[in-house]
Amino acid sequence: MTRAATQNMTLIAGGTFWMGSEDFYPEERPVHQVTVDGFWMDTHPVTVAEFRRFVKDTGYVTTAEIAPDLADYPGADPSLLVPGSLVFTPPPGPVPLDDYTRWWSFVPGADWRHPEGPGSTVDGRERHPVTHVSWFDARAYAEWAGKELPTEAEWEFAARGGLDRTAFTWGDEHEPKGRPGGNVWQGEFPWQNLETDGFAGTSPVGHFRPNGYGLHDMAGNVWEWTADYFTANHASSGKNVAPASSCCIPTNPRVDKAEHDPREPYPRRVIKGGSHLCAPNYCLRYRPAARQGDTEETATCHIGFRCIIRP
Repeated sequence: MTRAATQNMTLIAGGTFWMGSEDFYPEERPVHQVTVDGFWMDTHPVTVAEFRRFVKDTGYVTTAEIAPDLADYPGADPSLLVPGSLVFTPPPGPVPLDDYTRWWSFVPGADWRHPEGPGSTVDGRERHPVTHVSWFDARAYAEWAGKELPTEAEWEFAARGGLDRTAFTWGDEHEPKGRPGGNVWQGEFPWQNLETDGFAGTSPVGHFRPNGYGLHDMAGNVWEWTADYFTANHASSGKNVAPASSCCIPTNPRVDKAEHDPREPYPRRVIKGGSHLCAPNYCLRYRPAARQGDTEETATCHIGFRCIIRP
């Protein structure tokens, strides 16, 4: 493997670790051992500048820049099927936490170049993670770069940085030495952002201290796409967790079959790492074990990605 191919990447030696958690959300269960082989991983999420080079070289058009197909959304108002993406807007005060429409809005014209919608730009944010990218966009970039998206197991192993079975990438203490360990929400989500970490939105990659493997932003900043389809828990796919009677630990597991809800136009893929919008009172998911599922065409202001190379 050439030095140029692995520029801005970190070699993860591989090994066996305990994946998942019993202490937080149901989808993280059960805790189980997994082995992954070594791989190279991007030291930080793909940035605006890096994604811009990809678009300039290929002419690629992202999902958010294309009007959705009415056939994928039967019954939708055709006037709403326009290019755009989801943007977070904090409400003026406390709101019920069971209604995400209080803070999420589909904004026509929002995309990776215009993160807050028409009139906004990424000028000055070249070192910030690119956002408003779907799983399809992330895969296209990875193929162009000669890389791949990590599996969920690879991502979680790398995020732990050698700290097995700890809650956070830096250990078990929520805020080591009284300081945020990453770009996450401080205050009462979704209306009160104290910004004690210095950022209301995304932050430049590498601003916060790296984990034990030298990887930056494995907690907070932006969620990151993985290759795996989302399952309700680790055991439901039958691919990740060995049966109780088995003597073997799964090696390089991946969930390559979708549990597709027919009410959704596309299956869901696992996203990992949490974002700047994760808060203890709502979404304590800036942890290695945390996981969520988003449909492949989803693009938002808090999802990005990073890539790997398998030797």
